[in-house]
This record gives sequence, C-alpha cells and structure tokens, in this order.
Amino acid sequence: MSNTISIRPATPEDISQIRQFILELAIYEKAEHEVEADEEALLKTLFGEGATAHCVMCESDDTPIGFAVYFFNYSTWQGRNGLYLEDLYVSPKSRGLGAGKALLQHLAKTAVENDCGRFEWSVLDWNKPAIDFYESLGAKPKSEWLGYRMDGQTLIDFAKQGE
Repeated sequence: MSNTISIRPATPEDISQIRQFILELAIYEKAEHEVEADEEALLKTLFGEGATAHCVMCESDDTPIGFAVYFFNYSTWQGRNGLYLEDLYVSPKSRGLGAGKALLQHLAKTAVENDCGRFEWSVLDWNKPAIDFYESLGAKPKSEWLGYRMDGQTLIDFAKQGE
C-alpha cells in the first residue's frame, strides 16, 4: 500500500461512513451518549436544500480514513467570513500518515479561496496530542475567550421567555 492521501467533497453515498466517524470521534471524546444525529438528519443538514455545513472525506488509497465538517461564520470586526472547523477525525490506525495535516491544509485552502479572514476550531483541554499537533502547525489557542453553549430544554425555555 502506498498510503496516498486524498481529500474530496463528501457525497450522500458517504453518509454511513460519516456517521461511523462521528461515533468514533464521540467515543474518543468520551461523549458517545451525546450523539443524536442519525443518517437521515445528517443527509438533510449536510446535503439537503439550504445546507450550511460542508463535509470532506479523507482517503488513503481510495479507502475512507477520516473526515472534516465545517461551515462559514462571520466576523463583524473583520467584515469577512471565517471558516469554522466543527469536527476533524482520522481513524486511529491511519494516524501518522499525514491525513490530519492534509485535512487542515485543504480547509485552509478553502478558507483562502473564499476570502475568509480566519480559520478556527475548538479542542478539548485534555486532548494534549491534538493541542501539540495544532501548535506544531502554528495555530494558537484563544486563551482570552471562553466558549458558551445553550442547548436542549434550556435553549427551548429561554427562547419562550418573553412570549
């Protein structure tokens, strides 16, 4: 095997593999219980009309070994779009082949081609291998910003306040 790495846009035919990668990533991140997306939801949100998220597949010798999901956000300070990487995953047996770097470079190129001012993502604070990898590429943590989230019933309840 020559381990030729390639990146291509995902297609609806990839949906089972995408969901499998999502589950594997969730297991790694100790959050398997949080995965709600089934194949139908993924088809709708990645490939349906009006879909705003995008997915690319990483392959080695035509075999899927990883994926990345991203979307475009916006910076009012820059007056430009940014590219936000939601998930990046490479199967454990394929790590060390350059797949992660290839995925990030592909997305960086996508950001530049779309005149994005930023390319951002989040990493769990305990994921030292990923942090070391990102920093080796020149990425820097945003230590002055804290991420916040509202979801589930809290989101629904908050949205209904003031009605």
